[in-house]
Amino acid sequence: MSEMNTDQYRVKAEPFYRPVGNEVELYNAAYARRLPMMLKGPTGCGKSRFVEYMAWKLGRPLITVACNEDMTASDLVGRFLLDKDGTKWQDGPLTTAARIGAICYLDEVVEARQDTTVVIHPLTDHRRTLPLDKKGELIEAHPDFQLVISYNPGYQSLMKDLKQSTKQRFGALNFDYPQAETEADIVAREAGVESEIAVKLVQIAQRARNLKGHGLDEGISTRLLVYAGNMIAEGVEPMAACMMTLVTPLTDDPDMYETLEAAVQTFFVE
Repeated sequence: MSEMNTDQYRVKAEPFYRPVGNEVELYNAAYARRLPMMLKGPTGCGKSRFVEYMAWKLGRPLITVACNEDMTASDLVGRFLLDKDGTKWQDGPLTTAARIGAICYLDEVVEARQDTTVVIHPLTDHRRTLPLDKKGELIEAHPDFQLVISYNPGYQSLMKDLKQSTKQRFGALNFDYPQAETEADIVAREAGVESEIAVKLVQIAQRARNLKGHGLDEGISTRLLVYAGNMIAEGVEPMAACMMTLVTPLTDDPDMYETLEAAVQTFFVE
């Protein structure tokens, strides 16, 4: 395929990403050797933004797949479709990425069934191939192709963890929520709010994150802090904005709701 076919998958503008360690340098080295990569960390901590940023920085097309429990191998690889002329093969996103040399990002890969994730195995070892069994074709991955997966290890049950045979095909980077000062800078920049507001939002998040495993499955993510900032920047009263974005989405438990509401009131009620 020509480079013209990759335009729709290119990240057009530089995504805002604030490095928190040596993850950019490590990923650059991994991509230089086309090492498959696994990004581990909690929901909304910047894994997907990091992949977008690296695709932009490397000048490579990016194809992202949001994995779910109903996803089949055909959804990744492709299938025959009926049209007016009979049947026609349509590549899936993984096949497209392997053909054009894109970075293929499988977001929250453990949500997919284990029999689905097996199809990535031949792409993640020395073979770098993708068998299209239904079509009788063996694709040799483009030299620029790289596979990246993400998952949230703290949120997976034993039934939904990755097999060792899959894990040991990847290099891995750990992600977490940024340090408070960095996170406040990110929220202020992304949402367009004053730094004083951003600092308060981060302090609320830190209190909520301490409740993870004590009534909350997940703490408040950086993504939700940006949502709260967006609402405040739009003129919504801070208490209402925080309840809408930081409290109500996180819990249905009345006691936990009150606990989070009290944390917000500490910072946004005079």
